[in-house]
Amino acid sequence: MKHSKRFKEVAKAVETDKHYPLTEAIALAKTNATAKFDETIEICMNLGIDPKQSDQQIRPTVVLPHGTGKNVRVAAFVDSANETAAKEAGADIIGTEEVIDKIVKKGIIDFDVAVAVPTMMVKLAKAARVLGPRGLMPNPKTDTVGMDIAKMVKEQKGGKVSFKLDNTSNIHLIVGKASFEEKQLMENTSVVVEAIKKAKPAAAKGIYIKSATITSSMGPAVRIDTSTL
Repeated sequence: MKHSKRFKEVAKAVETDKHYPLTEAIALAKTNATAKFDETIEICMNLGIDPKQSDQQIRPTVVLPHGTGKNVRVAAFVDSANETAAKEAGADIIGTEEVIDKIVKKGIIDFDVAVAVPTMMVKLAKAARVLGPRGLMPNPKTDTVGMDIAKMVKEQKGGKVSFKLDNTSNIHLIVGKASFEEKQLMENTSVVVEAIKKAKPAAAKGIYIKSATITSSMGPAVRIDTSTL
């Protein structure tokens, strides 16, 4: 893989064989974010569980104390009784049947996350084949289906995120932006790590957090000493 001169230059600051304490790793990832835009900071953790086993699946949700740094566009699929509450809570789109039809027929999706009241799930089901592969289908397991629509909208706008294992037992999660202070990145990351620890399946054996790295969008990965997590 070819890297730019900028990448090669910042990569010199990272010892590839070294595992850094979390605080140092965050500082390095932030320092190495030298692109002309506000880079995203992401943590990747490899877990000692098998995603193919149903009793080892994890899909926790967590509210980042400082948000993700991204303006999250929330679509609220609600009935008429909950429309006002969704708007007042800050929903960017009210998911009417017309909106659902646009998703189904034209594949138009102009939101980052969707929440819904239970009564709308039957109508939203026909859009599942479009929303599902993109991870946008509301689901009770990710706290995106419920009766308190205002609470769901506010949490999503405020930095609530859900995450799950990929096929290689890795979890990738945004913990902020390069413009965040190191303390903010540390607090967001700590919340994520604790949520992952609490989600450890009872069936999991051996080392749970096998490895972890933190990186910016355009920067090199920094290995984390898992004993500091």
